[in-house]
Amino acid sequence: MKGLRTIILNQGSADEVRQRIREYFHATFSIDEKLYESLAGDEVFYLRADPLRHPLVFYLGHTAVFYVNKLNIARILSRRINPRFESIFAVGVDEMSWDDLNEAHYDWPGIPEVRAYRDQVRALVDDLITQMPLEMPITWESPWWAIMMGIEHQRIHLETSSVLIRHLPLDKVKELDFFTICPQSGDAPLNSLVNVPGGEVTIGKGDDDTHYGWDNEYGRARYQVKDFKASKYLCSNQEFLGFIEAGGYHEERWWTPEGWAWKSYQQAEMPRFWQKEGDKYLLRTMASLIELPRNWPVEINYLEAKAFCNWKAELMGKPIRLPMEEEWYLLRDGLVHEEQSTWAKAPGNINLEYWASPCPVDHFAFGDIYDLIGNVWQWTETPIYGLPGFKIHPVYDDFSTPTFDGKHNLIKGGSWISTGNEALRDSRYAFRRHFYQHAGFRYVESEAEPVNHDVYYESDKEVCRAADMDWGIDRKPENEYPASLILAIAGIIEPGNQGKVLHIGCKTGRTSFELARFYEHVTGVDFTARMIRLATEMKEQGYIRYLRDEEGEIQSFVEARLADYDLEELAKRCEFWQADASNLVPKFTGYDLILVDGVLSRTTNPAAFLKMIHQRMNPGAYLVISDDWDWQEDSTIKENWLGGIRKDGEPFSSLEGLTELLSGRFELLGSPLDIAKLQPLAARKYLLGMQQLSIWKLS
Repeated sequence: MKGLRTIILNQGSADEVRQRIREYFHATFSIDEKLYESLAGDEVFYLRADPLRHPLVFYLGHTAVFYVNKLNIARILSRRINPRFESIFAVGVDEMSWDDLNEAHYDWPGIPEVRAYRDQVRALVDDLITQMPLEMPITWESPWWAIMMGIEHQRIHLETSSVLIRHLPLDKVKELDFFTICPQSGDAPLNSLVNVPGGEVTIGKGDDDTHYGWDNEYGRARYQVKDFKASKYLCSNQEFLGFIEAGGYHEERWWTPEGWAWKSYQQAEMPRFWQKEGDKYLLRTMASLIELPRNWPVEINYLEAKAFCNWKAELMGKPIRLPMEEEWYLLRDGLVHEEQSTWAKAPGNINLEYWASPCPVDHFAFGDIYDLIGNVWQWTETPIYGLPGFKIHPVYDDFSTPTFDGKHNLIKGGSWISTGNEALRDSRYAFRRHFYQHAGFRYVESEAEPVNHDVYYESDKEVCRAADMDWGIDRKPENEYPASLILAIAGIIEPGNQGKVLHIGCKTGRTSFELARFYEHVTGVDFTARMIRLATEMKEQGYIRYLRDEEGEIQSFVEARLADYDLEELAKRCEFWQADASNLVPKFTGYDLILVDGVLSRTTNPAAFLKMIHQRMNPGAYLVISDDWDWQEDSTIKENWLGGIRKDGEPFSSLEGLTELLSGRFELLGSPLDIAKLQPLAARKYLLGMQQLSIWKLS
């Protein structure tokens, strides 16, 4: 299970690659199981190791659920194994505004039940790998991409779950021979700065790359990097101790405002994995507490690393900071010449080929620099961003874009437990600056100011068009679908200024905010995290920015504000969550109005959704359905269409299908209305659609 290389996807026969993927899948699943053997008992799965993360029971279920959910999106599967599990274990791993970390909303199942589910998923995926047709090479468009996505996703969580295990009380974990820590410790070598000649760096890869990759790795960016100096070693525990002993955690001037706010809130005095007993410092590894190895790299968050660099800069009288991503690539490309999938033995403490812990910072040399890859991840100054040519994979549209918010900084190089895609040159992973991973840092000396490559304006075409339809203030109000929809609803049910609303299919949020004019609490949900991110930004910031296509290659930059729509004071009434309309979690209940907005004809099983929707509504509540009924088999198989078919040889409309399903519990109010939906494509080009609006009252 240890030391297994990620798969090269364009070499070998179909049978050979199929067998390699099968072995890779089972090795991944087995090492995931082995990691959880570190827990002292099943009850430990329910402990909250980190208040900003779910308990480990979530991750035990999440890695298995991910396979089923993504294979369904990819249309490789057309069924679920356990809809409840595939809902509660779906989302919630990065403290996003739409990640629900409230334990009151979850009734976690028993561990034997979750393990039985994992066994079912393992057997299901094994059967797919064994029987599914395979054409070489495997590319982004191949159905096998979703299989590789599940495997590499599971390998990511080897790392994130091992960090959470490190947070647990020591008596709740146990040491395993499989995860043996490095026995070498001692005083750290004196760090120094090494000259690094500048040069051109290329970041990103093309569609013909030989390995599986996440969406943010694709595209191309070229940078001319100036000469700089880099620390010979990663910052060691001993070197960082100098910052602590100099009072670094008590002097605000070393910290960014964000860093000082975090330090003050956490009342941090030292790195989180350190403990102090008298004059002695101890280090918590995954399952043991040892005397602090002074020559191991320190493991801290970005905010602490940044404070150290500010202190070090004054101490040395030099411009010391963290490296930019392109500076790290210049270092790596000059000294590392093999890829993980081809090396005979890992050149650093990575891929679980040596220890289940860091090791001395002077153990693995790459020329004059040590630990260019492996040991611990290395924080950079660079917030993650989409490379030029970035595109989103339709099976996992929320892997990267939620992190393009300026709050997630890139970490490079991998750690001792980084395997699979994480150990490749082109991997681009980022975490919130206050998060703890197995991450440390190296510092650089450079006169060059860090370049911020953040994408301030949303550029995804689908999202931008949805935003412009919602927030294009320069268009006439009568052409705005959200305003027309609200006006039509208000004309029939005369809403008062109270009650709860669930808006399913909220896109970038305009209609949800408009509903808050009439209701005291509005919950907007959408399947697409890219949409939810803009809705959330609008709520939290009061504005969003996006690109608008004008003509040809000309684009304009748009900033839309809640204040422009007189909605600023209503933001507090709204909340937004990422959710699958066909498999909502139990917390979405108790509503006085549910608006299903352009969702039903794109749902896998709309009849199943409608048959249970009353369970989420208060007596006398309203169900509002707006849809164009443009049924497509790539989103809803024909046997699940509500209408748009011939029944007994006669035309059978979607409204007739709705009536057939709802009439037992709901009363149709008035006649359905047609509402224009004008979607902007360019300055003088619009797509005109019509939504049929029907309003139903729960009897």
